Amino acid sequence: MSDNKDCCHKTKERSTKEFKDLLNRLNRVEGQIRGIKRMLEENAYCTDILVQVSAANAALNSFNKVLLAEHIRTCVAEDIRNGKEDTIDELVVTLQKLMK
Repeated sequence: MSDNKDCCHKTKERSTKEFKDLLNRLNRVEGQIRGIKRMLEENAYCTDILVQVSAANAALNSFNKVLLAEHIRTCVAEDIRNGKEDTIDELVVTLQKLMK
């Protein structure tokens, strides 16, 4: 195991605005998931649940788009400026995972 603490546990300091925006988005998704659970518990009609699941998926995709854009603008751009070309490979792997 490597002694390099950065290899597996990178961190990112976010602005207050970015943090609040991302947290608000996740809170909305969490509320949608609770609503879906409640619909299931109340025996809601299948298609009604499916529509709500689709909305929750869209909200998570939106969260990913915002987070990815910010990642590219900050982390990736900074690493490239600092000569850390392996960041591009990391981004490619991340994009491949997101596109499954």
